[in-house]
Amino acid sequence: MKSIIIASTSTVHGSGPLDYLLGELKNHFKATDQILFIPYARPGGISYDDYTTKVAEPFRKIGKMVKGIHTFQDPKKAIEEANGIFTGGGNTFVLVNQLYKNDILPSLKDAVNGGTPYLGTSAGSNICGLTMNTTNDMPIVYPPSFKTLGLVPFNINPHYLDPDPTSKHMGETRETRIKEFHAYNTQPVIGLREGSWIEVKGDSMVLKGNLDARIFEFDKEPYEISANTDLEFLK
Repeated sequence: MKSIIIASTSTVHGSGPLDYLLGELKNHFKATDQILFIPYARPGGISYDDYTTKVAEPFRKIGKMVKGIHTFQDPKKAIEEANGIFTGGGNTFVLVNQLYKNDILPSLKDAVNGGTPYLGTSAGSNICGLTMNTTNDMPIVYPPSFKTLGLVPFNINPHYLDPDPTSKHMGETRETRIKEFHAYNTQPVIGLREGSWIEVKGDSMVLKGNLDARIFEFDKEPYEISANTDLEFLK
């Protein structure tokens, strides 16, 4: 049975990394003491080692060890043998490019569909959708494909921001960008605000956290859904 947490962010304003999720994660990863971490997104160009060390700190609070996938000679085998997997945020183009380069996207999909508990934040959440095309990141590398894991039947826009009527910024809003996406694509998109996540248990998909999420469906006006809404209607 699939067991996935798809979180908008690792850190909400005013708290430490993963603090807002630690209670959930203690239960989510209850069957293992070691988490396989995929650091490929490299926020700010940080090294894999430094990123893994940084991620290990919050997990230590709930008695979990973290080991980076880059330290394994065979990353496919590491995924197959993992009892818990976390893919962190950073640049989604960099992440997806490296997953394809190491030929581990199918292995990761099989593991999560087979029941290995998975956590994704930001870029690590983007790859749970059908494609990565609704990322906010700059295309600093060119992956072989924009197709991702397809663990849920929609796309995700982490860090979703509402328009600020007081801002002097004249550029496009997130909503405008997602509407542009729907000029060429038909799958739904969920705008996940900071501190929100999607909990997937088997065939169940539920919005969690304290905030509403914004839903974008092809050829429809966007609308809001509240926390604890079942996302069955997007299948």
